[in-house]
Amino acid sequence: MRPTFVIVGANLAGASAAITLRDEGFDGQIVLIGAEPDLPYERPPLSKAYLRGEVPFEKTLVRPADFYREHNIDLRLGVRVSKVDVVVRRLECTGDERVPYDALLIATGGRNRRLPIPGFDLDGVYDLRTRHHADRIRAEMAPGRRAVIVGMGFIGSEVAASLRTAGVDVVAIEPAKTPLLRVLGEEIGGVVGRLHRDHGVRAIFGDTVVRFEGAGRVERVLTKSGTQIDCDFAVVGLGIEPATEVVAGTAVRVDNGILVDELCRTNVDGVFAAGDVANHFHPVFGRHLRVEHWQNALKQGAAAARSMMGKGQPYDEIHWFWSDQYDANLQYAGFHTKWDQLILRGSLDRRDFVAFYLNGPRIDAAVALNRPKDIRLVIPLIKRRVVVDLENLRDPNVDLRKLATA
Repeated sequence: MRPTFVIVGANLAGASAAITLRDEGFDGQIVLIGAEPDLPYERPPLSKAYLRGEVPFEKTLVRPADFYREHNIDLRLGVRVSKVDVVVRRLECTGDERVPYDALLIATGGRNRRLPIPGFDLDGVYDLRTRHHADRIRAEMAPGRRAVIVGMGFIGSEVAASLRTAGVDVVAIEPAKTPLLRVLGEEIGGVVGRLHRDHGVRAIFGDTVVRFEGAGRVERVLTKSGTQIDCDFAVVGLGIEPATEVVAGTAVRVDNGILVDELCRTNVDGVFAAGDVANHFHPVFGRHLRVEHWQNALKQGAAAARSMMGKGQPYDEIHWFWSDQYDANLQYAGFHTKWDQLILRGSLDRRDFVAFYLNGPRIDAAVALNRPKDIRLVIPLIKRRVVVDLENLRDPNVDLRKLATA
């Protein structure tokens, strides 16, 4: 009998895995299960072009519906997996359906983090993770309306930019000193903060929301400092947490996501994980990493599929993502949580720079504003763990390609 490979998560990582299985010649049964009712789609446009109404939903699809039929991929949408039995290799789904598997890929992604803030469930208070969420926010967008953004991470910052582009008055509340402080640091985060200020966002830093108030629908937001902000709606972006409950009660190890090795394998035979939910061992950095980027979902889903077929290679992609805010393009490559030195090439004031995050003499990550070419050139420096000369790194006249060659 032909084997059955089951993928839980009909998203970019899951769809990428299913596509790769067929591309690599797998002729068994593929079952792709998704909790959402929509075909697998890409999420980045939800806070940008799709939210602004500039692209139709069909443009965000990983593949059209016909693709799955033509490639004999059993796509089951609007179905939730309630339990995984890793001993008998079987899933239990909504409606008491049982799905056996020979190999299983968990690509369940994440869920939005929700804090116990009074009034969070009022009408007009939104978060953003799915197409349905984006549609609800888009219905609120009109020139002159007033919105409060809670949290200025990447989602909050991108939504703020999209709302301002649509003429919505925006107040943003962020507990840190700048947007994206944890990822970019105060100096680079300050550039992003000034970008939003220049486009009319009123940002309140070092403060938190303690209550949403209104008679059945949000009318105002109250902060810890006592600031009261009247609004027509609010969007909360507090990050996500990995959706690991599908393996609860099993032997699959979980620690900030599902732990996998460099081949996307869990500690349980026949069970793999990829995408936002996977905390994977990265051979370049020599540690486990969990990242929530479009590129990682695409590439790691494919890598996991090859491992399921016994064709796996160590997944060593250097993580990369982008963020479009107004007319500024921010790109990031690598991975870092701390750094010894921040080396700058270019100008913060002109918003034209690349900044390198180093630990010792090696680059762990880089962020560029309006310099996408520099990010492409720095990726080999990160991957090869090149020891760099700091003055050469600062000097815009030194070609980054020469540093990689050296």
